[in-house]
Amino acid sequence: MKSFPLHFGRAAALAAGIVFAQSAFAQSSPVGLWRNIDDKTGEVKAEIRITDNSGVLSGRIERRLTKTAKPDAVCDECSDDRKGKPMDGLEIIRGARRVDSEDVWRGGKILDPENGREYTLRLTPMEGGRKLEVRGSIGPFGRTQTWVRVN
Repeated sequence: MKSFPLHFGRAAALAAGIVFAQSAFAQSSPVGLWRNIDDKTGEVKAEIRITDNSGVLSGRIERRLTKTAKPDAVCDECSDDRKGKPMDGLEIIRGARRVDSEDVWRGGKILDPENGREYTLRLTPMEGGRKLEVRGSIGPFGRTQTWVRVN
């Protein structure tokens, strides 16, 4: 039986540590697939995929999950480039960036496709990245939802 040199074990441990650290970081960021829960009814509304493009986050509705979701629905209430676009695939998060030294992403906007309004956005991962606090606001007024990560 051939044995590996001692440095192979160190290299394997280092590689495992890097993979673990990347996995932990990914879980503590908003990047991934989320289910949004209506803060009034408690109903699961949709799955939203958040992606990172050079430090700037965006998010799209991957699929709507409500019983009343029409497959051919478009964003009639939108007033920008998203007007008339299909709800499935619609970009609802734009421009969020991580705040230095915090696990908070801000500076972007979130669209409520039901009324066409955009709100200032804050994303805060919670519970080790298993949940995401999503806050949309206009001035001092706003509302917060808790989204749940899809594994």
